[in-house]
Amino acid sequence: MTFKDQIKQGIPSELPLIKVYDLDINHAPKRKEILSKEEKKLAIQNALRYFDKKHHAVLAEEFANELNEYGRIYMHRFRPNYKMYARPINEYPGKCEQAKAIMHMIQNNLDYAVAQHPHELITYGGNGAVFQNWAQYLLTMQYLSEMTEEQTLVMYSGHPMGIFPSHRNAPRVVVTNGMMIPNYSKQDDWEKYNALGVTQYGQMTAGSYMYIGPQGIVHGTTITVLNAGRKIAKNGEDLTGKLFVTSGLGGMSGAQPKAGNIAGCITVCAEVNPKAVNTRHSQHWVDEVFKTIDELVERVKRAKLKKEIVSIAYQGNVVEVWEKFYEAGIYIDLGSDQTSLHNPWAGGYYPVGISFEDANEMMTKNPKLFKEKVQESLKRQVEAINKHTAKGTYFFDYGNAFLLEASRANADIMAENGIDFKYPSYVQDIMGPMCFDYGFGPFRWVCTSANPTDLEKTDTIACEVLEELRKNYPQEIQQQMADNIQWIKGAQENNLVVGSQARILYADAEGRMKIAEAFNNAIKNNIISAPIVLGRDHHDVSGTDSPYRETSNIYDGSQFTADMAIQNVIGDSFRGATWVSIHNGGGVGWGEVINGGFGMVIDGSIEAEKRLKSMLFWDVNNGIARRNWARNGGATFAIKRAMEANPKLKITLPNLVDDSLLQKLF
Repeated sequence: MTFKDQIKQGIPSELPLIKVYDLDINHAPKRKEILSKEEKKLAIQNALRYFDKKHHAVLAEEFANELNEYGRIYMHRFRPNYKMYARPINEYPGKCEQAKAIMHMIQNNLDYAVAQHPHELITYGGNGAVFQNWAQYLLTMQYLSEMTEEQTLVMYSGHPMGIFPSHRNAPRVVVTNGMMIPNYSKQDDWEKYNALGVTQYGQMTAGSYMYIGPQGIVHGTTITVLNAGRKIAKNGEDLTGKLFVTSGLGGMSGAQPKAGNIAGCITVCAEVNPKAVNTRHSQHWVDEVFKTIDELVERVKRAKLKKEIVSIAYQGNVVEVWEKFYEAGIYIDLGSDQTSLHNPWAGGYYPVGISFEDANEMMTKNPKLFKEKVQESLKRQVEAINKHTAKGTYFFDYGNAFLLEASRANADIMAENGIDFKYPSYVQDIMGPMCFDYGFGPFRWVCTSANPTDLEKTDTIACEVLEELRKNYPQEIQQQMADNIQWIKGAQENNLVVGSQARILYADAEGRMKIAEAFNNAIKNNIISAPIVLGRDHHDVSGTDSPYRETSNIYDGSQFTADMAIQNVIGDSFRGATWVSIHNGGGVGWGEVINGGFGMVIDGSIEAEKRLKSMLFWDVNNGIARRNWARNGGATFAIKRAMEANPKLKITLPNLVDDSLLQKLF
């Protein structure tokens, strides 16, 4: 069968041969034993719904074995034989270009060079899934190959509910992931209901088909490191010779070494998983690898002495790095952590003093002891960090729930008032006030031609647009524009592409609309050879409500509400998005955040131009309006500019209260 025939086939009528378990692939850790005997029966019954009754006897036993072996039913037998990667859009079967573009994005999320655990359909973060099982993948791709522009595919936590009659201006796909009843949104609830096969953790961009490899966070990480450097800078100095210590080389966290190189510092990034280390080193996202702490110390001393720009991976635990560097007298200028602490008990964080293999075994066989070891490790890590910050290190939480889980472990992480953390979230200190409040966030695009030449053309177009806009931008956002222009000019030489021909660029609403319009014109004039998918990380101005990350610089109490993310997706859906998604969880953890995303296919048409202007304007300004109401000065400045540019926009502005008046009351 050809590739197109296999896509159109969907779930095969006859059982394919059993797949050999490939030990060379980076597999998801075994999930904890959480289902009762009756619940296991239910999980198997749920899985068998996808298959003809004649196969139930064989598959029931097979799925029971998977459930016992891995804690989940992945249906490995049904993993396709073809290579998984984002093909040129014309290689996909279908009646609708938008649906073909979505297939391109799905396959990129599962590309072995992109996905963290590709055989378990997990893209990043340890549990960020595109689908729960391979039957869902096969059926979804079949539906996409059949649907027209008069239909909408509904995705229910990885399950393709079906194709419904619709219309051309409606989203082609509507995605939900993990939308639990609030009282059933604890960590063990995810373990249980995911094991039952009825929900999944879509992370942010995994379950919404918008992940573009570690590049997706490089730009934001670069901006964060640059601005962190500016916070500690004296006399206008840059990051030359400065040391940045962090951890995590998995999906999103793998961007850190590359960002450190672009920012111009020395980066040390610890990672316990040898396969993750090897992947990032082979992709040239990290320059050097060390496996012993003493060798690492000597290498860092040389780098500081010579003021090198170098990224170094330490194959080991980050706690060892913090402790040993203090003992060795190595000064750390910037410190953070990007292990997946939203998922601390299932492979997101590994305790110090236990081998990677032994920790994986303990995780499933003795989860209570594993939790104790993780919390002991967090206490040690915080203790070491506190020693460094006492000497002047600037430490910030990188939105991975490090501070939150450290506090739950009773580490010495709380401020004197007992309410706040000792250290800020990077959104509180850097990205919120400097970027999100002004509407700047991670706009991204993907060339569905899969042609690097098209991507290079888009880089040039985007740069030209930004340079023209900058001429008339106010002083308040000149630094943001300068950083973004510098980024896009260096995009090609920094070799950022892993997987699809994609790019990310922090831009405000006007920048996004102007860039997208220029792309659309280039497609219309055959300068770019195929449609482009527009999107963003959910980690943006208005897509996500997350009190410990995206909305952590909102102080009116509304950081614990989730209206903005829901409104964002509803608004995007009727303003022209090709697909929309809304998720529980992502980045900081299940039950801790609601986040929404979109994808939009532009094809050079007048209709695409209308859609992109309508939707992108709302997608950004929805969040600025909310941040303005929270009394964030930058957001009030930005929303006033938006109202001046569009007379149809009228936003409620806050009246500020004199603090001295409040002091008299209480």
